[in-house]
Amino acid sequence: MAVGTVVLGAVLTGCTGSGLSDGSGLSDGSGRPGGGATATDGHGTSPLADPDGTKPGLAAISSEKDESAARDLIAGVSTKGRGPKTGYSRDAFGYAWMDTADGVPLARNGCDTRNDLLKRDGQNLRFRSGSDCVVMSMTLYDPYTGKDIDWTKQKASAVQIDHMVPLSYAWQLGAARWDKDKREQLANDPLNLLPVDGPSNSSKGDSGPASWLPPSKAIRCSYAVRFAQVALKYELPVTAPDKRTMLAQCGG
Repeated sequence: MAVGTVVLGAVLTGCTGSGLSDGSGLSDGSGRPGGGATATDGHGTSPLADPDGTKPGLAAISSEKDESAARDLIAGVSTKGRGPKTGYSRDAFGYAWMDTADGVPLARNGCDTRNDLLKRDGQNLRFRSGSDCVVMSMTLYDPYTGKDIDWTKQKASAVQIDHMVPLSYAWQLGAARWDKDKREQLANDPLNLLPVDGPSNSSKGDSGPASWLPPSKAIRCSYAVRFAQVALKYELPVTAPDKRTMLAQCGG
C-alpha cells in the first residue's frame, strides 16, 4: 500500500553496507546529491524546507517565524497511548536497508538504503573501487552532537542510521496493524532516516521525544519537526507526553 502524500501547509508543503572492510581499493568521490535550501552554516537542511527527506542533513530551526511554523505542524499530530510491544520484530518491517520498498524516494536505484543515506549526508565521500554506491569513508556532520565524524567502513558502528520514529515505537502506536508494504516504506523512507553518531543513537533506543532528545539543544526543534513530519505522513499518532515535549522544543 503506497503512503499518501501529506501537504503540510504553504511553508511545508538500498549494495548492503555490512560494516566490514572488504579490502578493496578506494575511488574518489565527493559532494552530496540533492541540493536545495540549506542552513547558512552549511550543516544541513531545515526540515521545513525538506518535506520528503531527500536533502542533506538536518539543520537547526532558530527564527521565530520558523518556530511558529514548526508548532503549527506539530499541533496537527494526533495522540494515543503506547500499546504493548507484543509480536514486534525488525523483520516485520522488511530486511534491513532493502532497495525495493516501493513508494518512497530512492527506492530501486541500485543502492541500498544505508548507502543512499551516507551519500545524501556525507562529505568527502570515497567509494569502493568500481562502485558509485558503497561508501568506504566520509566526513559526517552529526546534528545530534554538533560534531564532525571522520568515518570509515572498517569502524562502521561509529555512524548509525537513526529511525527518527523508531520502528518498535511505530509498532506500538499502530504499525502492528499495517500491511507489510507500509511498514517497509517507514523503515526505508529517507524522511525517517538520519546518519548520526553511533553512541547517541544507541542511547535513544526506541524512545519517543519525552524520553530522549538529541544532546545538542540547538537541533531539538528540528528533531521534533522531523518526528512530526513522519507521523503525519504515515498517519501515526504519538503519545501525549511526546507531543507536549515536541511542542516545547519549538517554544510551545
